[in-house]
Amino acid sequence: MPGTPDDERAPGDRHTPVMLDRVAELLDPALRDRDAVYVDATLGMGGHAAALLAAHPRLTVVGMDRDPQALELAGRRLTAYADRLHRVHTVYDDVAGALEQAGVPAADGILFDLGVSSLQLDEDARGFSYSRDADLDMRMDPTTGPTAADVLNSYTAPELRRILREYGEERFAGPIANAIVRTRDKRPFTRSGELVELLYGVVPAASRRTGGHPAKRTFQALRIEVNRELDVLRDALPAALDALAPGGRIVVLSYHSLEDRITKRVLTDRVRSRTPVDLPVELPGHGPEFRLLVRGAEQASEEEIARNPRAAPVRLRAAQRVEEVP
Repeated sequence: MPGTPDDERAPGDRHTPVMLDRVAELLDPALRDRDAVYVDATLGMGGHAAALLAAHPRLTVVGMDRDPQALELAGRRLTAYADRLHRVHTVYDDVAGALEQAGVPAADGILFDLGVSSLQLDEDARGFSYSRDADLDMRMDPTTGPTAADVLNSYTAPELRRILREYGEERFAGPIANAIVRTRDKRPFTRSGELVELLYGVVPAASRRTGGHPAKRTFQALRIEVNRELDVLRDALPAALDALAPGGRIVVLSYHSLEDRITKRVLTDRVRSRTPVDLPVELPGHGPEFRLLVRGAEQASEEEIARNPRAAPVRLRAAQRVEEVP
């Protein structure tokens, strides 16, 4: 609603869930017509959870988020389902702890909608966006941990170069890291606009014409480092798979290649047979734990991307826990 401050808008007006219909379709067989438990490991403002709660009247939702503001907004959005919703302030590698806190033994469906949320991107004060000048924070949980400014002002040039290369896949990581160190020696970084100005001066104009905004990769790298996103994901996915009941399903929405590679590797490992390769038959109890539900990684349709540009980079992967054989 134009002219309405962000904090006065209804949560449902501030967020368009990515690939909502496809996520609902994939999870439906594990949730339909039964007392089921769905874990939204990245609850955000509750868009996916709202649709699933409406579609499945016997569903209980365990909504996890490290961002207290997101949990508060999701609670407002999901007021009608308060008796079937457990909100848990935690990082998404603690699925087991969230289930225990909610008093349920296992999950029938789990969703990871990774990356930065619409709430975080749209809130100027959070510092996630390179298009608006703000404090260099970038913490998904603003109550704990170092900020992006702390990283910029304390990491050595080799450390900065490493995170820019690994997490931002930034071709100009070396020159950017050196320029950051030179600049902070004169004045510490405090605002995102200062960093954007530096990047415009370091990234060549020719690269800017073909590679998008010069700050995109650096801001991504800083956000991943501040929130330990990839380290957390490496722990979170195996823990989530272990928390699924037989027949349970997991869907993962990734927004850059680093997340998708981790997801692919974890799922691929779990769909392999555990029978030694030199044996001619499958050993009882050693078959694959999971089966893939989609071929490769699915992308959003052109129609969805037109409605919601933030869906453009998404890659969806999904798997189901194999039913136990008596």
